[in-house]
Amino acid sequence: RGSLEGRTMGLLDIPKARGDVFLDRVSELLVARGAVVRRYRKPTFTKPAPPDLRAEIAEHCEGVIEALAD
Repeated sequence: RGSLEGRTMGLLDIPKARGDVFLDRVSELLVARGAVVRRYRKPTFTKPAPPDLRAEIAEHCEGVIEALAD
């Protein structure tokens, strides 16, 4: 099992209701394990993330967690 120490993780809010609440908690847990967290937000949940947003996440993050909640 690998360490998160110093790793950059992206958190993508899609945005649906309460997804940010979930990502806030995930962020706390990741930071407690030594990860650097970058937050992102899609313009709308009805369409895929725009290419420029996907490229930015891929460039700056080693992993990504996407939130979906209602």
